[in-house]
Amino acid sequence: MKGSTPTGGLCRFHLKEPATPRMNETRSPLSITLAVWHALLLRESLSRLFARRAAWAWLLLEPAAHMAFMVFIFTVIRLRQVGGIETGLWLIIGFLGFYFFRRTGSQGTNAINANRSLFAYRQVKPIDTVLMRAVLEGVLMLVVSAVILAGAGLLGFHVLPSDPLAVMEAVFGLWLLGLGFGLVASVAKELVPELDNLLDMVMMPMLMISGVIVPLSIVPYPYREWLMYNPVAHGLEAARLGFAPYYHAVPELSLPYLYGFALVLLFFGLALHARFAQRLMTQ
Repeated sequence: MKGSTPTGGLCRFHLKEPATPRMNETRSPLSITLAVWHALLLRESLSRLFARRAAWAWLLLEPAAHMAFMVFIFTVIRLRQVGGIETGLWLIIGFLGFYFFRRTGSQGTNAINANRSLFAYRQVKPIDTVLMRAVLEGVLMLVVSAVILAGAGLLGFHVLPSDPLAVMEAVFGLWLLGLGFGLVASVAKELVPELDNLLDMVMMPMLMISGVIVPLSIVPYPYREWLMYNPVAHGLEAARLGFAPYYHAVPELSLPYLYGFALVLLFFGLALHARFAQRLMTQ
């Protein structure tokens, strides 16, 4: 018919284009940071648990093997108690607390180099990789600790802490110390690559001087006071005291010292990341 068109009336309604989002919408810095952290956490989780065959199993087997060996040695020499608590439980708490610090610090130290390709995205900063690795390691160590303590309970050890809040306070302090160490060491390692070997050498004697397998209470004065400058020793002694209030902890025990040391490392690490952020991304 005259004047009729195939696109008139109702047809024009059906051909209406869908609304498109406004291009000028912007995301807040907080939402961008949270999205980056979420993506990094997922990426690190997959890498940590499934990058190698049975990688998740080694997270449990490494500390479990060390504990089993030391419990066997102490059983052979017929040492039943240390500081008033069972030798096996004393060793388990010491190893788990030490791994909270060591694994968190080690993963944070290597975070920048392992995620360097991600710095091509301007939303990803070096500090994000260190923080997310530390968070992931803390969660994994909580799971590993629960499994190992459950196994020890089945073997007859009294693994229920007398003061759970005190144990949590000590463990969180050790994790915070590991995070601070990772923040500082991650920058130092990138600026001076030769420090990598020195950091490994520092970790080797820490097992002995932190009271993991040698009771610090048997160290005579004044050498014990020197060893107590090590904040890890305070965290381990506090964790053991939280499990058994009758444990004979060293008189120099001070949780404020542990947290003070950790906060100083955190502040220094954050300052280093802020100062050398651009260099870390382009190096």
